[in-house]
Amino acid sequence: MRSIILLILGLLISASGFAQIDIPRTTNTGPIIKAEESSSTGFPILKKEETNTESRFLKEKPKPIDLRENPKGLLTEADAVKERWSKDNEVKEEYRNDQSLGSVVTQGRFVEVYCRDHQYIDGDKVQIFVNGELVARSVSLTAGFTPILVNLQDGFNSIEFVALNQGSSGPNTAELRVLSEKGEQLAKKEWNLLTGAKAELIVVKN
Repeated sequence: MRSIILLILGLLISASGFAQIDIPRTTNTGPIIKAEESSSTGFPILKKEETNTESRFLKEKPKPIDLRENPKGLLTEADAVKERWSKDNEVKEEYRNDQSLGSVVTQGRFVEVYCRDHQYIDGDKVQIFVNGELVARSVSLTAGFTPILVNLQDGFNSIEFVALNQGSSGPNTAELRVLSEKGEQLAKKEWNLLTGAKAELIVVKN
């Protein structure tokens, strides 16, 4: 009797081993995962159902950056400006010669002279002479205006700006503004000078 019971239990266990294994479906809204039997191990493996539905986020893929076509594509505008100004300007013959900035007329006792480097700030320096007398031995041209007070004598007054260097990217470049005693702008000029050349402005006091 006992052997018959053991035989029946053995048959039940063997039958359950060959039964299909079902993986219960969860509440996940994704694709159904089915169980398949591995040919090598005999154990079930999970396989995701094939789908032709493409994610809407992958429909428009970003265009790759080709640095061979656009080598400056990663530069900012500030980088581009700096690169442009850091290159030397074309050296023209006129930059080797002294330059005239013209003349202005005023009735004031003095004028205020303001100058700055209006291009790449590269260490340009000038000396300033008034009527042949040195009034500023070395003025560094920066992004901001440097003021110089010039007392005037009656008649013609010569203000000369001599280029001490050309900075790291020549020539010596500057923007010049001249204000009257009342704060009125009398002149707005620019110069491009090689080392040793000068720019001269004439101020006539009536």
